[in-house]
Parts: sequence; C-alpha cells; structure tokens
Amino acid sequence: MPSTPDEAAQEAARETGEAARGSVVEAAALERGAVQSLPPGALDDEAAALERGAVDSLPAGALAAKLRAARAEGRALRVKLGIDPTAPDIHLGHAVVLRKLRQFQDAGHRVVLIVGDYTARVGDPTGRSTLRPLLSAEEIEANAATFQEQALRILDPDPARLEVRRNGEWLDMPMADLLRLVRTTTVAQLLEREDFSQRFGARQPISLLELMYPVLQGYDSVAVRADVELGGTDQKFNLLLGRDVQRAYGQPEQAILTMPILVGTDGARKMSKSLGNHIGITDSPREVYGKAMSIPDAAMGEYFRLLLDREPPTAPPAELAPRDAKRELARSLVAWLCSAADAVAAEQEFDRLFVERREPAEIEDGHVSAGGEGAERSVHLPGAIADLFGLSRGEARRLIDQGAVQLGEDALAPGTYDVPADRADGEVLRVGKRRFRRLRVG
Repeated sequence: MPSTPDEAAQEAARETGEAARGSVVEAAALERGAVQSLPPGALDDEAAALERGAVDSLPAGALAAKLRAARAEGRALRVKLGIDPTAPDIHLGHAVVLRKLRQFQDAGHRVVLIVGDYTARVGDPTGRSTLRPLLSAEEIEANAATFQEQALRILDPDPARLEVRRNGEWLDMPMADLLRLVRTTTVAQLLEREDFSQRFGARQPISLLELMYPVLQGYDSVAVRADVELGGTDQKFNLLLGRDVQRAYGQPEQAILTMPILVGTDGARKMSKSLGNHIGITDSPREVYGKAMSIPDAAMGEYFRLLLDREPPTAPPAELAPRDAKRELARSLVAWLCSAADAVAAEQEFDRLFVERREPAEIEDGHVSAGGEGAERSVHLPGAIADLFGLSRGEARRLIDQGAVQLGEDALAPGTYDVPADRADGEVLRVGKRRFRRLRVG
C-alpha cells in the first residue's frame, strides 16, 4: 500500500503507463533479434547514417548510446513520431519526417506512430500568435483515419516495424494522474518557448490549454517508452520537454532528431495546405508534376536533398539548366509517389498543356445543373466549380475575379458567375493551370 499521496500518484502513473503500452509487451518478441550482431564501431556508423540530414541530434552521442543499449538488451529501438490530425491529408512537408522514420524501419527498428486524437483537441500552439480553432470529435476522427492510411504509403506496415497508437488511450486519464503530470513542468520552463515568450512579451493571451500541450506531448513519450523522438525543427522545444517528463517518471530520456522544414512551392513559406503551397502525396501525377514545375529554382536543391536523398543533377562541365533539373525533380517525385509510367505520362501531359498549348488528351466530363427556364437557363459557375473540384464557392469566385477560369477559348471576365446553359454545355472548363472538366449540363 502506498503511504503518501506522492507514492499513490506514482503508482497510479505506473499503472497508467502499463495500460497505455498495451501491445508493447506483446511486440517485444517481434523486436528481439531485430538488432543483429554487428562488428565493433558498426553502431556508431549506423547512428551517423540515421543522423544524416537531421538538423539536431540531441544530446550529442545520445542516439549511438541508445543503439548500444538496445543491442545489449537484444531489441530494436522504439522511435516515436506524434502527429495531430488537424487536416486530412499528408503533403511532402510531412514526408520529410516520415522518410526518416522509414530509414529507422529499414535499419530494423520499430516506429511508434502516435495519432494525436486528444492533443488535436488542444491544438499545437507552435508558430501561432493566436489560439488554434478547435475541431469537432468527428472531424478529428475522420482526419485521423485518412492520415493513418496515407502515412502507410511511406512507412512499412509490417507489425514488427510499426505500431500505431491514439494518445486518447492514455491522455483520457483520472484527475490524480493529470495533477501528477502537470507537476513535472514549471510555467517558467514553458515560457522559454519562443512563441510563448513573444506572445507573453506582447501581452497577447496564452490559454492554459496551450500551456498544457507540450506537457501532454511529453507524456506520450512516457506512455510508449520512446527511445527516440522525431519532429520538425519547430518541435525542438516539445521534444526536449519530453525528456524532462520521462525523467520525472523514472524512465530513460529519449534521444531527439529534428528534421528540416520543407519550404512550399512558393519558395518562401513552410509547406502548408492552408497556404495553398503544398504538394499532397495523394495528388494526381499531373498535379504533382505541374506543382513541382512551379517550384522556384532556388528551392530545388532542398527538394532533391530532403525528399530524394541526392543533390540536384549536374551535367559536366556545368549544372543542368534549371528547367531541365526541375523536370528531373518533377519526374522523380511522380515516380516515387506513383510510378515511373505515371511520371512519363505526366510529363507528356505537361508538355501538351504548357509547351504545345493544347487541351489534355483526355478530359473528364463534369455534370452540372442549370437554373431557370427555357432560354433563361444558366449555369452558376461558382457552384459548379465547387462541386467539380472540391473548392469553396468563395474560392471559386476569387479565381474567376482573378482571371484564372476559362470556358472554352475564353477567359472569364471578373464577376462572370452565371453563363447561359447552351454556352456552357460541351465546353471545357479550365480552373487555374491544371484543372479541367468538359461540362455536361443536365
């Protein structure tokens, strides 16, 4: 029987951790034998290979020490990545970290992918000057399912190499356990975060919920007994705090690796779906190729290094022309995300549209409805664009007003939201550079 409240809290925390680990004990048998007998110095070489491309590997020498300890115990490392399902799709910015996780898998280690169904309810404050809007439980669950499915396009799904968890398994905890957790961290520690300190100095509000986020993320590492945690450079504070939380719970502290943040297709800002500068890993081959061709020349090297593990192609005695190097990048990305055949077809389609200035070889029909009667029947284009391409009506209006929508051979004038049904029927609707439908008016 515990004799003090602290001992009772520690015992409760241990019980929570045991329950949270769930399949970890059963997975141990799969992990044993994954780290094979290696010659002296090989683990240091493996650590150097795994650190390649990372911005930070902290503390210095920690990853090699973790490898040696795991080898002595006859098991694989447990390598953690936590991602909040605040959006349904994965883009190439996420892929930078996922590819590093795959490298750990290929080296025989076990990735623990944590889908933050509970931390998403809090909202990661990283890089924010205001409180993030909260998502509904239904939105979070739908995003989580899609995100997990897409992550498996990069990660090895073998149960010996991958464990997928929801942090609601352990963060839905009794109040006594929550009080024990928040005692591990001080407000002074949290205000060391750059975004918190800037907001505090500018007298901008910081919610108690936001302050709790790094602590909850740190407890994820306790629950899954992480040896290593990965994240972007913007997650460095949270990853280091996870070490403090592990230490408070009597666990060995994780090593951390931070990966570079991939710039978006605008070449200026972090890749983000909300900024419209992203390339989704489930985008069509045509979309991937076309978006890659829009990347500024100065950003190409970053894409080659972070996504393809190589430098931009060169042709002695000088580098390839930027346009040719960009074509190589676009082909390589399509081949990786789709197939080599898709890369060839996407390049041919790109040339047809932007070099030969012709319509796509095949254009999907887009069935739309018309309002009104007789000669007054018309198609409301913002609604048609929203239905056909998954955009909002407001975004469709903006595209029309920007001159980015074409019907047949004619670019639509700003404010042209309704066109006669007989003019629209059978014509090709072009939205932006790469979206096409042949309208069929019902």
